[in-house]
Amino acid sequence: MTSFSEILARYQQPINEALFESVAAFGPKTELRDAIEYAFKNGGKRFRPAIVYLVADALGKKWDVTDAALAVEYFHTASLIADDLPCMDDDDMRRDHPSTHKVYGEATAILATYALIAAGYDRIRLNGQKLNQEALIPLAVENATFNTGIFGATGGQYGDLFPAELNEATVLDVIDKKTGTLFEISFVFGWLFGGGDLSQLELVKRAARHFGRAFQISDDFLDLAQDEGKLNFPGVVGCEKAAHLLFEELSALKEALKKLRLDSPELLTLVTLIEQRVAQTPAGSFA
Repeated sequence: MTSFSEILARYQQPINEALFESVAAFGPKTELRDAIEYAFKNGGKRFRPAIVYLVADALGKKWDVTDAALAVEYFHTASLIADDLPCMDDDDMRRDHPSTHKVYGEATAILATYALIAAGYDRIRLNGQKLNQEALIPLAVENATFNTGIFGATGGQYGDLFPAELNEATVLDVIDKKTGTLFEISFVFGWLFGGGDLSQLELVKRAARHFGRAFQISDDFLDLAQDEGKLNFPGVVGCEKAAHLLFEELSALKEALKKLRLDSPELLTLVTLIEQRVAQTPAGSFA
């Protein structure tokens, strides 16, 4: 089976190169800048910035989306640093390495998140200016502001920490805000800075929401045993109902990608990989 890493391999190297080259833009070497660089090194597959490239490549206009991809990874990295803090998820390790706050202290880790978010917005500006498409900047800023703020990832983290109730509506709200929002930014940035039709932007957002839900629900199935009592979708609504929604989201995602002409082999393969993961979980028996 083709792995996520194999599909994303051709994007990971340019993303990593641009990411570590960008460290210098955070000013002279300090412990704060070191903490940011450390958080980059502690990164994963660069899945979200790769989606920016995948969407732009599917549009076929060959517009450079590097800075937009960096903005997404800055936002994502900031969220990971914050999630690990003792006042949040209280994780001392991130991908088998000490979390940023364990190495540099909580104060520096928090300040690193501020610096990354601010720098993410500057990368939006840079991408629009480099393409001579300044009109796209406010659209991208508006989307990022909504999706990183209280109606997006920030609100999603709050809902995860302090759920109103352990029910279907609460879990879906957290999924849409905490997981779906960064995927929406990725899809929207790829569409905007890749030269997509602005009249189709709402459909792009819906495609991203379908992707985010399918991705997180499949993850929840994989983590079902260890997430007992937590905001785990199949754990809260039951495997059969969760599987039904999961397959609905995947179907809607494929339909939206087709309408947007984003049904490239790479993007469709990512959808297939979610389906293959699901087949190895309890959801597979309901397919």
